[in-house]
Amino acid sequence: MAIEQLHPGQLYHSAELEKLPCKSTKELPPIDEIVGQERAQKAVEFAMSIKEKGYNIYAIGQNGLGKRTMILRYLSRHVHESDMLFDWCYVANFDDIRTPKVLKLPVGVGSQLKKDIDKLITKLLKAMPLAFDNEMYFSRADKLKNQLVQKQQTELEVISKEAAERGISLTLTTQGDYQFVAMNGEEQHTEETFDALPESEQEAFGSKIDELEVKLRGMVRELTEWEEFYSEKIQKLNDEVTLDVIAHFIKQLKKDYAGYPDIKRYLTELQKDIVENADIFLEESGENAEIATASLDKKMPRRYKVNVLVSQKEEAFPIVVEENPNYHSLFGYIETATFKGTVFTDFSLIRSGALHRANGGVLLMDAVKVLEQPYVWDGLKRALRSRQLSFTSLEKELTLTGAVSLDPEPIPLDVKIILFGDYRTYQLLQHYDPEFSELFRVTADFEDEMIRTPDSELHYARFISSIVHDNKMLHCDKKAIARIIEHSSRISGNQGKISLHSAHIANLLRESNYVARSAKSNLIRSSHVEQALSNQVLRVSRLQDSVMESFTNGTTLMRTEGEAVGQVNALSVLATSDHMFGAPNRITATTAFGEGEVIDIERNVDLGGSIHSKGVMILSAYLSSVFGKTARVPLTTNITFEQSYGGVDGDSASMAEFCAVVSAFSRQPNRQDIAITGSMNQFGESQPIGGVNEKIEGFYDVCVIKGRHASQGVIIPRSNVQNLMLRADIVKAVEKGEFSIWAIDHVTEAVKLFTGKEAGVSSDEGSYPIDTIFGIAQAKLNALRK
Repeated sequence: MAIEQLHPGQLYHSAELEKLPCKSTKELPPIDEIVGQERAQKAVEFAMSIKEKGYNIYAIGQNGLGKRTMILRYLSRHVHESDMLFDWCYVANFDDIRTPKVLKLPVGVGSQLKKDIDKLITKLLKAMPLAFDNEMYFSRADKLKNQLVQKQQTELEVISKEAAERGISLTLTTQGDYQFVAMNGEEQHTEETFDALPESEQEAFGSKIDELEVKLRGMVRELTEWEEFYSEKIQKLNDEVTLDVIAHFIKQLKKDYAGYPDIKRYLTELQKDIVENADIFLEESGENAEIATASLDKKMPRRYKVNVLVSQKEEAFPIVVEENPNYHSLFGYIETATFKGTVFTDFSLIRSGALHRANGGVLLMDAVKVLEQPYVWDGLKRALRSRQLSFTSLEKELTLTGAVSLDPEPIPLDVKIILFGDYRTYQLLQHYDPEFSELFRVTADFEDEMIRTPDSELHYARFISSIVHDNKMLHCDKKAIARIIEHSSRISGNQGKISLHSAHIANLLRESNYVARSAKSNLIRSSHVEQALSNQVLRVSRLQDSVMESFTNGTTLMRTEGEAVGQVNALSVLATSDHMFGAPNRITATTAFGEGEVIDIERNVDLGGSIHSKGVMILSAYLSSVFGKTARVPLTTNITFEQSYGGVDGDSASMAEFCAVVSAFSRQPNRQDIAITGSMNQFGESQPIGGVNEKIEGFYDVCVIKGRHASQGVIIPRSNVQNLMLRADIVKAVEKGEFSIWAIDHVTEAVKLFTGKEAGVSSDEGSYPIDTIFGIAQAKLNALRK
């Protein structure tokens, strides 16, 4: 194809919005989904419809594509089965308090059960003391006590009488023990009077006392049995009183929860335990009772609490976004409490994590944050594999001693995990973790851009409307919508596509809204969008201004008029983390007698990257095919980027370098009022490059600094025409004929534009017409060979 001078319509694709049915976003209905992500949305729909294990989602894409927004909007409309949601409660296991039981209850029942049990215990705290503090209880207890006392007195009287008949007295010591003492008439013998007795009498008294002590011990054993029997009677009485009190209150609860077998079973166990531990409700002091009732809220016996770990809402599908997925926030934990110097824990101190709250629904997390936290990734995989949440295993992971205070019953897990991450993290997980692909079988791959058509422009306009409505901004008029779509197209780097980087567009709308409000406008207009874009560039363009200043003061040498041998203006791009801009470079080529090699100075001093070196090798190959078919080229050529003190990479200057070398070979001058960008292959065909808009704008800005001339322009590969979305001032200059942009298919077309002469086509023998650039260069090379 011939050289094509581009017309203004090819430099910028304006958004006409022919299908827009209104004049502003006020009448434009917003959309619920994110535009252009049908592929990812179908993946999410597929994963959500499959209940089997392993169908979790990894959402891939750059930050700002609206991954989370799209998925949350879809999930908010997702039809869920309410019978799949449950409340989860922990209650005491009265048989083994170290292993709390879990109750799986329908939605809303857990919270109601907690309230009902709290009411029950509150009533018992008042009723139990009253039941044991009345005349009826006292009379029954006294009757049992009197029976015991009567038996004790009767037995003691029998032994006492028998002892008296034998001249021995039964006395009670100050220590509370019974003792037999020999009598001296009506008085007890003292040690002196007893010692004064004949030995035979002393032995007789001793024998009698031994016999009586045997009988006394037998009686004491019987008394002990009678006391145990009495204690059992008292305990039975207490149990009966307690049971009468609790049965009265718990009867209604059993009726209310007749349809819940787990709760009925728990109420039965609760009733039995309260009967066995009635002292908790009666003791006003005592360390054990104090710890049993130690609570942050009120005097409530801890063992009878209901710990509602998760309480779902029937109409709400659980959607949990965990911003900080550390071990405790994700899997829950067991707290400890301190009371009067005593550290303790129990089931009421078990706390839920994000996985508990998302059970039956969806949990969304950032993949990198999950991988950054210790133990979290392994814990997550274990939970997904076993499909249950166990506090025991979590505690063992985190404690070096292995001491576990509680071993709660595990909770069944039914949850969809959605991880957000980039391609790099995804590839690392695929490569290094064989379990990853088994647990995350669905990939939601988010697009960076979409095809630009009148229909997609209308869809994008509705997306803009949704941002405006959601954030209660001023509405955008039609031209403002068009300008935002055009800017989005420029971000994508293609006239025929629109960027799906929704975060960037949302930020632009916020800033445009700020500009419009500052200007007291009732609508966001295109001028406000332009001002917001200018403000964005101003904030990040310090380096660009510094580079352009070097052209203004002459620090960077650059000619934008006239001609020069072995010299070409090439276009390059400089970039910071948040801004990219174009700046032209001067490429020069010099020749000397040699072996035909092309020396890349950048590579020799380690300033050239591998891709740049490849580009130089490719142009060397093409150069050899042009001039070295019949004989070796007798010149060594040195090429370099002038005044380049940093690294150089990329092959977008290879056509420029070739034009500089050909000029050096032929000694024909190149125009300095035009610049060129583009790479080439070994056949001289032009190839597309990146940053074409910034490169053209950078050269235009330097032309403005050095002095504008109508002859100035830029050469680009024809395949880059589709990428053009140039600034309005450049489009206007082209329209007026004050600036030109040429599209070429082959490097020889660039040679013609630079020198004003045809490059030349070789004959079968490899010679070129003498009036062409290649012919002139060939003649000079032949002269050198001779």
